[in-house]
Amino acid sequence: MTVDKTFIDTLVVGAGQAGVAMSEHLSKLGVPHLVLERSRIAEAWRTGRWDSLVANGPAWHDRFPGLDIENVDPNGFASKDQMAAYFEAYARKFNAPIRTGVEVKRVTRNVGRPGFTVETSDGVIEANRVVAATGPFQRPVIPAIAPKSEALLQIHSAGYHNPAQLPDGAVLVVGAGSSGVQIADELRAAGKQVYLSVGAHDRPPRAYRGRDFCWWLGVLGEWDAEVVKPGKEHVTIAVSGAHGGRTVDFRRLAQEGITLVGLTRAFENGVVSFAPDLAENLARGDENYLGLLDAADAYIARNGLDLPEEPEARRTWPQPDCVAHPLLELDLAKAGVTSIIWATGYAVDFSWLQVDAFAANGKPRHQRGVGAEPGIYFIGLPWLSRRGSAFIWGVWHDARHIADHIAIQRKYQAYQGISPRPADAAQPAQAAAQPAVSA
Repeated sequence: MTVDKTFIDTLVVGAGQAGVAMSEHLSKLGVPHLVLERSRIAEAWRTGRWDSLVANGPAWHDRFPGLDIENVDPNGFASKDQMAAYFEAYARKFNAPIRTGVEVKRVTRNVGRPGFTVETSDGVIEANRVVAATGPFQRPVIPAIAPKSEALLQIHSAGYHNPAQLPDGAVLVVGAGSSGVQIADELRAAGKQVYLSVGAHDRPPRAYRGRDFCWWLGVLGEWDAEVVKPGKEHVTIAVSGAHGGRTVDFRRLAQEGITLVGLTRAFENGVVSFAPDLAENLARGDENYLGLLDAADAYIARNGLDLPEEPEARRTWPQPDCVAHPLLELDLAKAGVTSIIWATGYAVDFSWLQVDAFAANGKPRHQRGVGAEPGIYFIGLPWLSRRGSAFIWGVWHDARHIADHIAIQRKYQAYQGISPRPADAAQPAQAAAQPAVSA
């Protein structure tokens, strides 16, 4: 079915968690809309993740209101395929108007008339409003320092699926957020010699005193924090739902066989150099970890909660040799390294959205998702309105705010002016213009 010369009030671009949430709220408010997805619903969960990935939050938390994740214990962690199926089921629940297999090529502001012209792979659409729901994980980023060597297999974590796709030999994993940690651990379990480059990070407990860290961040107000703490703008979070969910502890990973190194700085003549910051990065991660335990203890005492003590949570793993005597250089060939996995994050790509809604650095200009360009909206980005904005439940709440804004704008635009009152209409224009005179 072609979309050529179609008009729609509101066009939503992307049918991941952000697009599905947006569609639900627009549907509830009766806003005519269409969601376009270039692949399939929740495609990133299907093909943009490794095979063994599970959600980083428990099923009671990482979901939308009104629908549980099928066949997953509330305290368990859904697989990537279960998450993709969940978003499909959620979209069916309210018959979301999603059209898959259609890519948006360009969006431009109309001149002399309302709305936008949207060029797609299936024709042209006219829309009064456009919601960018493509999320923060649009373009995998591999740093410019990556070596130009055909002897090495180099892939981004988005292209990693399982250990079998790597050649024989050791692996350097660059980046120790949730993705890097889980991939490194999986490769170690598969018998690979793994070097894990660890930068600055936060390291929350998986659970503490009978409550998952997602619950703790909720009751402590962290998910709803509206301002980024200084120095925390780009800090990665090392957390995992793998193995039924356990706290990430880098020293334990080292005890299990992974060689930890500091931040990757450069490659030259087959030798990679690392910053001498490994111990410092681990110490800052420990500080974040212990800080959350302290805040949780204080919350329990303040509210008189009967939650079990957990002194074992403060146990420190022995300092491994790779931390006490860190590698500052590694000859890749001599170490037998044949693969590098870059778990170095993503960048947004709004090149298709050619409107005046971006700063000089390319970042969207918006207020809680309402773009600086009237009629343009953003959803699913980190810190859109709060810390939780890029997470599943957070995007649902942000979508409600944006849908309300759209509905209000539609009412204003539908206003046709005040009709004359019957009494006024019966009077001559001159008389109606006379000021009132009190008796």
